[in-house]
Amino acid sequence: MKPVEEDPMAVPKRKMSRSNTRHRRARWKASTPPLVPFAVDGATHLVPQRLLKAYERGLLHPEA
Repeated sequence: MKPVEEDPMAVPKRKMSRSNTRHRRARWKASTPPLVPFAVDGATHLVPQRLLKAYERGLLHPEA
């Protein structure tokens, strides 16, 4: 009995050159995280949104 074939995945026909690979990778950039204002001791600091709870709990301290 023949095994059931799934849809084939996309596979490159040829090896990508080192130059093309590096040009493609160079275009990828990490975006900066969104910053939100956070008040501590009357001073407002901009902190990443994902770390806001840690700052509120006192686990992290914003740099002066």
